[in-house]
Parts: sequence; C-alpha cells; structure tokens
Amino acid sequence: MNGPGTLLLRELFRHAGTWLANLRRAGRERKRQSVQALRRVITAARETAVYLRRVGDTGRRDYPTEARLAVLWTELGFALEDLGVGRLAKRCSITGKQWSRPGHYDEAFIHKADVSLERMERIAREILGEMTGKPGP
Repeated sequence: MNGPGTLLLRELFRHAGTWLANLRRAGRERKRQSVQALRRVITAARETAVYLRRVGDTGRRDYPTEARLAVLWTELGFALEDLGVGRLAKRCSITGKQWSRPGHYDEAFIHKADVSLERMERIAREILGEMTGKPGP
C-alpha cells in the first residue's frame, strides 16, 4: 500500500521523530542551564562571603560592589525561577533586594527566609547532586 495515507503516516512519523529529538535537545539544554545557574549560586555565595570578610576587616563598605551583588543575586533569582527552582530563586531574590536596600527586610523575616550564604550554597549543592549524581564543588 503506497497511497496518500501512507505518505501522510510517513510525514507524521518524521515530524514526531523531529519533535522528540528537539525535546531531548531542549531537555539537555535546560539541564545545562540549570547546572550553570546552580554553580553561579555557589560562586555568588563565595564572592559575597569574601566581600563581607573584607568589610569586617576594613570596616568600609563598597557601594559599587554592593550594587553588583544586588544585580547578581537578582539575576540568579530570575534565572532559577525561569528554570523552576523556586525555593532557591526566592532566596536569591530576597538577597538581591537586601543588597540593593539594606534594612528593607526586618531581622525576623531574614531569619525566617533562611537566606544565609551557607544555606543557599548547600541547597544549590543538593540540587546539583540530584541532577548530576555528584555533589557540586
């Protein structure tokens, strides 16, 4: 049987195969983006820790660094939200807001939100481990 129905079936199978291949590629790309964003959380936490140590040692704040940290954490929040990593996205967003406007949140809220650098790095490592089968750096 080699009629119009057969051609239609072949075309459907070809499109289904292309769709599946694109879906697998999209899945790999989404995983790559997720891994990259999670690794950026770890590096942002470490960069922020170094800045806080410098402020502690010198007693001087650096507003350009704080502005950069505000943008960095906010962008991480957006990226993680887009990737569906909500619990970490919210913490990053809160941290970005706190860097942009210290004191915006009261201490009780900050404590309840659990936005310590160690906690965010630990969450990122846990999610990385689940995704890759090995712990983050």
